[in-house]
Amino acid sequence: MSTDAAAASLLGGAGMDGKPAPAFTGINTWINSPPLTVDGLKGKVVLVDFWTYTCINCLNQLPYVKAWHEKYKDQGLVVVGVHSPEYDEERSTAGLKDAIARLGIHHAVAQDNDFKTWKAYSNRYWPALYLIDKQGKVVYSHFGEGSYQQTEARIQALLQQPG
Repeated sequence: MSTDAAAASLLGGAGMDGKPAPAFTGINTWINSPPLTVDGLKGKVVLVDFWTYTCINCLNQLPYVKAWHEKYKDQGLVVVGVHSPEYDEERSTAGLKDAIARLGIHHAVAQDNDFKTWKAYSNRYWPALYLIDKQGKVVYSHFGEGSYQQTEARIQALLQQPG
């Protein structure tokens, strides 16, 4: 294994950069949206946010994700929150819907109870952000809180690219 491959393996989904975005697979329920596909979103910039509603780091990041959705949705950004439960009680669709209402989330949320989309992205973290360009390639990833200005700058740059 090369040094780069070993580092990508340790970093989970960081090795996705430049590769075609995996499909949203094994999604139990879509909330705030009809089912979405990566192919159907080509021509848009997509922010995939792996989160869970009891994770404090996810909740600290959520205001930024919600603000990006509101600010850029009319410019071609689609935010997909992939809810991958950390605890058994988070598997309930009713509980997830209650949390989405309580938290004021208006972007698409995919319920990934079986971690199939999580695994497709080789993800290992809550929260984790992946940006997909208009051609359907993962071009940026960030794990944990922070780097909000850098992430927003990447969103802005991707929205300016021809689609």
